[in-house]
Amino acid sequence: MYNASDLRKGLKIEIDGDPCVVVDFQFVKPGKGQALYRCKIKNLITDATTDKTYRSVDKIDKPNLEERDLIYSHPEGHHHVFMDTDTYEQVIIGEDILGDQRYFLVEDMDVQVLFHNHRPIEITLPYFIEKRIAKTEPGARGDTATNVLKSAKLDNGYEIQVPLFINEGDLVRIDTRTGKYADRVSKG
Repeated sequence: MYNASDLRKGLKIEIDGDPCVVVDFQFVKPGKGQALYRCKIKNLITDATTDKTYRSVDKIDKPNLEERDLIYSHPEGHHHVFMDTDTYEQVIIGEDILGDQRYFLVEDMDVQVLFHNHRPIEITLPYFIEKRIAKTEPGARGDTATNVLKSAKLDNGYEIQVPLFINEGDLVRIDTRTGKYADRVSKG
């Protein structure tokens, strides 16, 4: 158990059986009375954010969290299979947990998976991946002075905005945290 004085931004706690993270934290000491800890808390399962105030004598539960390094293996319907390299155990994670991150999965990619009570709740991919542009309109030659973007589809169907000089077949780097174009790796 944590004491209220242990609360800090980024601390993972458990509220009503759900793992949460402290997003914002403020210590308030009124003129008289007990010190208060005002927190903005984000539920790691539902992504809901709530405000909660703790007194200095309050106790907060520690969540049963475990972070494991896994390797992406392959898709299987609406689920994706990951493998633990130490135990060779297969972990199946649904697209509801992955969200748009499923478009950035590459075979044999190292990922970190956060488990709560042995159930996967969050996945962390490498910050950048490289994907090939499958379809986009041809760019205008010499038109690189402005920050004009055009639509492009990756080989897996995910759509991103790219600069005009990007053409079909180009290999681009994508930021997996934002899902946006970062730079061109090579021409197709």
